[in-house]
Amino acid sequence: MKKIFLLGLGLWGTLNGFAQTPVKKGIWRAEIFNKGGALPFGLQIEPAGKANTYSVWAINGKERLKMDESTLQGDSLHIPMDLFDAELVGKVSGNQLTGVYKKKRGKQTLTIPFRAEYGKTYRFATQPQSTQWKIAGKYATTFGESSKAVGIFEQSGSRVAATFLTPTGDYRYLDGDIIGDSLFLSAYDGSHLMLFKAKLEKDKIAGQLFSGPSGQTPFVSVKDETASLPDEKSLTFLKPGFDKVSFSFPEAKTGKPLTLDDPRFKGKVVILQIMGSWCPNCMDETNFIVPWYNKNKKRGVEVIGLSYERSGEFQVAQPKLIRMIDRFKIPYPVVLAGVADQTASASLPMLNKIMGYPTTIYIDKTGKVREIHTGFSGPGTGKYYDQYVEDFNRLMDKLLAE
Repeated sequence: MKKIFLLGLGLWGTLNGFAQTPVKKGIWRAEIFNKGGALPFGLQIEPAGKANTYSVWAINGKERLKMDESTLQGDSLHIPMDLFDAELVGKVSGNQLTGVYKKKRGKQTLTIPFRAEYGKTYRFATQPQSTQWKIAGKYATTFGESSKAVGIFEQSGSRVAATFLTPTGDYRYLDGDIIGDSLFLSAYDGSHLMLFKAKLEKDKIAGQLFSGPSGQTPFVSVKDETASLPDEKSLTFLKPGFDKVSFSFPEAKTGKPLTLDDPRFKGKVVILQIMGSWCPNCMDETNFIVPWYNKNKKRGVEVIGLSYERSGEFQVAQPKLIRMIDRFKIPYPVVLAGVADQTASASLPMLNKIMGYPTTIYIDKTGKVREIHTGFSGPGTGKYYDQYVEDFNRLMDKLLAE
């Protein structure tokens, strides 16, 4: 009995020691290692209300993106982003976290090295750099052989904030530094890993984008203040002979079919938000639509989220949809519409195609489609986001006044 008792005390002491493993609160400089090398980003870690739980934010430039509730398990801190099937796991040792970034892809789990150091706030350059380069402005950009984008660069000394507008959305918040004649940018948002390494020339930025664990794409950006993309309102449209959208999809919470014939939508303006729980740009759009809807729903407007998931099986997709609804406090119905990139066009056959997520369909009070908008220019795009909000409100005011 005595030996068992002592063994129990020893085990309790060990577990209690784990429970007391300190995670220093404040800013950490993190790195994930993909094909391009070290991809830096910031982490802010603060104790949460319960023992061994933490609130953690990923820091990319102006953005503080909250991860899911993080927990200290044994000697390791687990920082999940369940919407994206991703997690950072780091063993705590004083000022260091050392471990892995894990992301599920189907039945596989990709694992690559991760580390973080407490109290460091720099991105790439350990000290401010003196530079003669002036790169702020708009750039016509090509990724790979033909993928077009518009680069938006802001500069303060040698620090650079950037994003790229594409026909289907933006690259959100990129943060980095000019070092010598090179530009380095990076971002981690729980789903995407993006590391840019480029050489600077007069009115030109050329280099490589290292994405995910092993992706690599060359890009060239040429300064052009007139650079533009195809009209986002012309990419997806109704096929000849159609003026309405119809569907019947299971609602996320109940599993019951939802259609536009439901009485709650009769005589109202309806916004269809084509989205996915896995999509960071859809997350940005949802962060805009939810408060807008809460403020304006009494004016006679409804929103439906048409979510295309990695799995079309309701039992598999439902937990992710519920998690998304809870995270963003979505007050309008969300349905499982199909599988991303496989059944989107087939499930809405009146559309020519769905090019990207999100895509937003605006329906007037008579049930007719009035506009279809591909992509979303999020807050990381600055004035382009402001323009989107202005255009959105102008359209909604018009439809609601009819």
